[in-house]
Amino acid sequence: MMTKTPTTHFPTARPAWRRRLWGATLAAAAMGAPAVAGAVESGDWIGTWSASPQPTWESDFAFPTGIPATLRDQTLRQVARISLGGRRVRLVLSNAYGTQPLVIGAAGIALAGTGSATVPGTDRPVTFGGRTSATVLPGAPLVSDPVDLAVAPLARIAVSVFLPGQAQATTFHWDGRQTAYLVKGNRVAARRIEADSTTGARIFLSGLQVEAAASARAVVVLGDSITDGNGATPDADARWPDFLAARLAPRNVAVLNAGISGARLLGDRMGVNALARFDRDVLSQPRVKTVIVLLGINDISWPGTAFDPQGERPPVEALIDGYRQLIARARSRGVRIVGATLTPFEGALAGTPLEGYFHADKDALRQQINQWIRSSGEFDAVIDFDALARDPAHPARFKAEFDSGDHLHPGDRGNRALADAVDLDALL
Repeated sequence: MMTKTPTTHFPTARPAWRRRLWGATLAAAAMGAPAVAGAVESGDWIGTWSASPQPTWESDFAFPTGIPATLRDQTLRQVARISLGGRRVRLVLSNAYGTQPLVIGAAGIALAGTGSATVPGTDRPVTFGGRTSATVLPGAPLVSDPVDLAVAPLARIAVSVFLPGQAQATTFHWDGRQTAYLVKGNRVAARRIEADSTTGARIFLSGLQVEAAASARAVVVLGDSITDGNGATPDADARWPDFLAARLAPRNVAVLNAGISGARLLGDRMGVNALARFDRDVLSQPRVKTVIVLLGINDISWPGTAFDPQGERPPVEALIDGYRQLIARARSRGVRIVGATLTPFEGALAGTPLEGYFHADKDALRQQINQWIRSSGEFDAVIDFDALARDPAHPARFKAEFDSGDHLHPGDRGNRALADAVDLDALL
């Protein structure tokens, strides 16, 4: 379901629709901001896992954030399954949308056991510039010192962070699909956490990196909830990028999931628009080789729903201009860019507060976008997820066996099918 297209070069896209196509400088500025903990040593580092930071939203939004607005004197333990293994590991924290410094009292990393437990003998303290505590400046990321913990490909890692003072949880990743544990006090070194509460979101943790062979490369998947894993079984690592990571690990290629549920190519709200976060979430990743873009369905379908009741559907030209901006920026950095067609969604979210997500006119726009992705030759390669996922008897709908049940997101079986459809040779 994946085809190669010739590499083409083209002029800069036409003027942006409602000024959005020029993106924002927030993400790039955040990546360049200094961290108080001091310089990190250089090495053959590569990202092995990521969760794109989002700003939290107000209580009147359609979905609750699922996290406390403030954390104080609490330990937060989060589990992530990496893609590539390595000799050493380090973590990346983010205060991208904070307005106050974020104080880290202590941090630890270990191989994850069952639930909140860690594997005995693998617990390691994490330092920042040689110190066990650190401050993450507003708008900035913070990369830890290397930790001497050898990790295998597809290993599960537990990251524990103690927040001694009052921390405003303004930077998070809403749809983590993985249980995180919160408990009072400093329990960073605890073998098991008896949690006071849990959440399915990521808080402050945005990445894990490993020291890997110089030949290692990374593939980043820039997407929305279909990539983020909405519809996949929680705590099961059953997102389609997870299955792709399992296929690519033997080739020494990492897969970084830069999906955000609700993400749009041109619009903000559940995370900033893709053009604004492209540098931070994709181009800044060490040794990135390829980016896969699966975005646009929310731009098409949000207008007229509870997400965006007064919004206007963007014209096809505006969406194409947005893709062209991503293509131009990827190519300027020597990064291969692969376009994925938008999957069917007839009947999506019917009977929910997001009634009206699907409409025949919206589907007609999806079809126009898919035709351009397939035929324009502007991407380096194309993954035809639409052809794979659609019901042959009713092409506007998801195949029943791939559908999570909401007619928008694939379930575990569908996610595996999407990952298996990727031609690895064309991808790399």
